[in-house]
Amino acid sequence: MPKDPIDPVVRQEIPVIQKIVRDETWYEGERRGCWVSSDDPVVRENVCRVIFRIGQELREKLMAQIARG
Repeated sequence: MPKDPIDPVVRQEIPVIQKIVRDETWYEGERRGCWVSSDDPVVRENVCRVIFRIGQELREKLMAQIARG
């Protein structure tokens, strides 16, 4: 059975979300002055806050880019 293709918007969101995770991990490490895992609860909370804040705008922007070709 063929695998369902990934939604093209989701495919474009993945690298943006990965960058948010990297950035928030780095920021928290700087704040604490030590290495922090991307699985850290504070990092996860901050990532969720960023995604909730920009999610709709990001999705609309990516959908418009896909529509333009």
